[in-house]
Amino acid sequence: VRMVESGGGLVQSGDPLTVSCVPAGTNFRLKMNSMGWYRQAPGKQRELVAHITRGGGTNYIDFVKGRFVIYRDDAENRLYLQMNSLKPEDTAVYYCNQVPPADSYWGQGTQVTVSS
Repeated sequence: VRMVESGGGLVQSGDPLTVSCVPAGTNFRLKMNSMGWYRQAPGKQRELVAHITRGGGTNYIDFVKGRFVIYRDDAENRLYLQMNSLKPEDTAVYYCNQVPPADSYWGQGTQVTVSS
């Protein structure tokens, strides 16, 4: 399995943006796994920012709580991260993966850049 992320871009502070990912080339079903969105900013370690359980429960790190929403479309087998009120500190490459992550599942990520 390899995740394919898309939807990143350059936005201004305060703008919204939604990124998504799909598992490529297999019968991997997102709804059967605990999934998360991770991000890695320049010079920093990759961190988990949002998590959705098999049952649909969600968790977020404090910095994005109230601004980001993780959800999945089971029919499309696609995972989304809706990001609102973006801040320059949200600038990073965003990845999806299982929680905990599987090394072989990392995709190329999608770059999100927030200008001030």
